[in-house]
Amino acid sequence: MHIQFTEKATMESSLKRAMDKGELSLMYQPQVDHFGHVIGAEALLRWSPMDFDIIPPDVFIPIAEEAGLIISIGEWALKGACAQLKRWSQSGLTKNLVLSVNISAKQFRKANFAEMVEATVNQVGINPNLLKLELTESLLLEDVDAVISTMNVLRKLGVKFSMDDFGTGYSSLSYLKRLPLDELKIDKSFVLDIAWDEGDRAIIRSILSLAQTLKLRVVAEGVEIIEQRDYLLAEGCCFYQGYLYGKPLSEENFLSLVHTLQ
Repeated sequence: MHIQFTEKATMESSLKRAMDKGELSLMYQPQVDHFGHVIGAEALLRWSPMDFDIIPPDVFIPIAEEAGLIISIGEWALKGACAQLKRWSQSGLTKNLVLSVNISAKQFRKANFAEMVEATVNQVGINPNLLKLELTESLLLEDVDAVISTMNVLRKLGVKFSMDDFGTGYSSLSYLKRLPLDELKIDKSFVLDIAWDEGDRAIIRSILSLAQTLKLRVVAEGVEIIEQRDYLLAEGCCFYQGYLYGKPLSEENFLSLVHTLQ
C-alpha cells in the first residue's frame, strides 16, 4: 500500500507539470462511414512523461480527476482540438472533418464552461459545427436541468453533442429525450461479441431503434473485424470507429490515412 501510494503521489506530481513540459499530446482515431470514407475523428489524450513509460489514459485520467487536474487538462485538450480543426480547415481534403473531444462531468459542470468553449471557438476561428463534445451518462446523475441549459447554449453556437459509452452507465430515457444530442456511441463492450452473442445483438438493435426514434446518429466503437461491421451495417448502423479502420494516430499519420481512404 505504501508503494502504491508513493507511485500515485509521484505520478500526480508529474502530471501537474505535464502540460508545461509538453508531455501531453492528442492522437486521432478515425471515424468512418459504411463506404469506408473518413468523416472525422475522436481526439484522444496521451501522456508520455520523461521519467515514466507511456501511461495509458485509463490510468492517468482517474488520477487527474482525483487531484482536481481534469479541468485544466480538459481545457488544454479542447484548445488543442480546436487548433487541429483550424489546420484541417486549410485543406480541401480535411476541411469538413468533424472532431470529437471527451469532456469530463467535472469540466462540463464548471460555471464558465460554455463561455470558455465559445471564447476558444471564436479565438481560434473554427466552424463550431465541426466540433463535437462527447459526454458520458455520469453527467446525468445530478442537476440535469443545468446540464441541458449548458448544452442548449452551446447548441445555439453550433457545437454538436455525442453520448459516449451509451448503455454502460445511468440511462434514463426520460432524460435522454430532453437532451439536445446529435449522436449516440455504442460502447465497444457490446460490439466485441456481436458475431456470436445474441444478448449483445439485442442490446445493439434496441440502441439503434431508440436512436432512430429520437433521430440521432449512431457510431459503433470497438469495430475490429469485418464480421462486426457487416452485422452493424445490416442492422442499420452506418458509422464506425475501431482498429478495423485505424488505431489512434498522430496528426501526420492520420492525414496519411485520410489520403489513403478518401
